[in-house]
Amino acid sequence: MISFGMPTLIELNSLEESAALCRELGLKFIELNMSFPQNQLEKLDADELLRIKERYGIFYTVHLDEELNPCSLNSGVRQAYVENVLGVVELAKKLGIPTLNMHMLRGIYCTLPTKRVFIYEENEPVYLEYLRQFRDRVTEAIGDSGVKICVENTDGFDLPFLLHGLDLLLESPAFAMTYDIGHDYAINCADKPIIMEREEHLMHMHMHDALGTKVHLALGDGEMDLESYLRLAAEHDCRVVLETKTVAALRQSARWLYGRIV
Repeated sequence: MISFGMPTLIELNSLEESAALCRELGLKFIELNMSFPQNQLEKLDADELLRIKERYGIFYTVHLDEELNPCSLNSGVRQAYVENVLGVVELAKKLGIPTLNMHMLRGIYCTLPTKRVFIYEENEPVYLEYLRQFRDRVTEAIGDSGVKICVENTDGFDLPFLLHGLDLLLESPAFAMTYDIGHDYAINCADKPIIMEREEHLMHMHMHDALGTKVHLALGDGEMDLESYLRLAAEHDCRVVLETKTVAALRQSARWLYGRIV
């Protein structure tokens, strides 16, 4: 059964406001975005999160920092990112948070006269070794808790080192996949075959409408075949974030959604 949730919205000043809106709209969870200052690990109080969770009858997922780079070539930076994720895993275990969403970064590139060359592409064995170390430490920390780190498609898996990295992570039972349908639509659905080849790992979805390359539209404001994605989400019992950027768009998306599934 699909569970629908909402993202962290910049218009809302507190988690309590978000929770109240989440309940009002009949949604089940809030995705805490750790790129926001209020959601930094040292500012998240487990007891307060639990209080709000119980008061409003919701749960949480987490969107890990969008700058998260466990493959940084700087050892200190790399270690800091890994330790941050391990801290989030411990919080997730305390609060019953089922999903941590992460991006895979392309990293730095050099612009040559005829093409871009990515540093990770030229040093793929190093990149994959650091990713393997990250995977194994996280897998050990998660243990049998059921927490999953879901890898999201963002700008596409068109670079071989990204696809190799994705498959390396998916070798662990602690990792799964997030399908961001709007971002994929904006690149002519280039990632859909990759995701469908690995659909047994699909557990999470970011749903927003799109019009050409314009994304994060309210459901119904774009040109996507959203109902086909709802069917896919239902097939895999996905948790689905209605990933709009404003309260108004979230309200519209909820109205559109419940007009079709209720």
